[in-house]
Formats: sequence, structure tokens, C-alpha cells
Amino acid sequence: MERLLDDIEARVVGCLVEKDLATPEYYPLTLNALTNACNQKSNREPVMLLENTDVVRALDSLRQKQMAYQSAEGVRSAKYCHNLESVLNLDLEDLAILAELLLRGPQTVGELRNRAERMHPVGDLHDVEELLQNLTEREEPLVIRLPRQPGRKEHRFAHLLSGTPEIEETSSLPAEPARLQVAAENDRMTKLENEVAELRAELDEVRSQLKTFQAQFE
Repeated sequence: MERLLDDIEARVVGCLVEKDLATPEYYPLTLNALTNACNQKSNREPVMLLENTDVVRALDSLRQKQMAYQSAEGVRSAKYCHNLESVLNLDLEDLAILAELLLRGPQTVGELRNRAERMHPVGDLHDVEELLQNLTEREEPLVIRLPRQPGRKEHRFAHLLSGTPEIEETSSLPAEPARLQVAAENDRMTKLENEVAELRAELDEVRSQLKTFQAQFE
């Protein structure tokens, strides 16, 4: 595939899609808001600790690949958008599925169905299976079905925007019930933590605008 993304570029464009679909009132994103989104601890795998400069480099590369651009909305500060739906010819439900894979890595049909719903309705499990099948059978596939892991009943799916993923060797032992419970609780906290991160980003933006306003009278 042309336009292969590195890990940071995948995180940046995934966050732009996520905020576009899940919280359009905060979209397009300022650089600070985008960096905060990339560094969220919820709904991210792996968790990253990026600087603004890391995100700027990724944005520059994504703009060359026509996957992101600077919005005309920014007056006091630049704001950024993704262009994934046009470049890859995707519907909104496809975008939601692809964004989850970009943000969180390989997942099962059930996991994708539950997590993508926060961004856009994707239907039931059968509908999600059809979406994934369409994404895997495109002339230039965007998703791949991974071999089933030992001890697991379901296949996982991964995006191909960063090339074919390496197949990880994993233990055949099933996850402990306590670990499954923690994972479920973490998923329930995702929406709340996302809202808190957005509010913090909005507060940073208000503070920046206030400083600019005060400077006019100094």
C-alpha cells in the first residue's frame, strides 16, 4: 500500500477521525488538543507520550500523503482535520471501524462493534462482520484477518495502513476472570475519560485566547 503510516502518524490520524465522529463540537483540533488526544490513557494501545513537535512532524507527513490538512477555521490558532474518507473512499461506519483499529490495534468483531459505536452506529455483529469483509476484500485491502490465537475462539482484525502486522506469539492460557472484569470496567470508563480530556483541551484553548486578548491591552 502507498502512504504507509508509522506509529505516530497512525495515532494522529486515528485521533482526528475519532474526534471528528465522537465529539464534532471540538473538531477540528488545535495542536494542543490533538497532542492531548494522542496521549490519552483510555482507548489507546499502546499508550504514548508525545510532544507537540512529534505531532507536528506527523501532521506534515500526513499532509504530504493527503490524509490530513490545516483547517480554514483556525483564527487565533491553527486547527487540523483528517481527509481519510476522501483519500480511501470510506463511509462513516468504515471510518469508525478503521479509527478503532488505528487507536487500539488488533481486535475481535465484538470488541470493534462495542467500541466503534461511540463514534458512529455500526449495526450488530453481522453488520460489523460485513464491514470488515468489505475492507479486507477491497482492491487495495485496508484490513486483514489475523490467525486465531491459541486459547481464543475469535479471530482478530488489524488495519493495513502501516503494512502487514507481525503475528505475535501469545500464551495459550485463557485470561483470568479478574483481568476480563478489569478490561470491561476500563471500557466503561473510556467515554468519561475522553470527555475529561476534551474539556482539558478546551480549557487550554480558552486560556490561550484569554492571554491573546489580555495582550491587546498591555
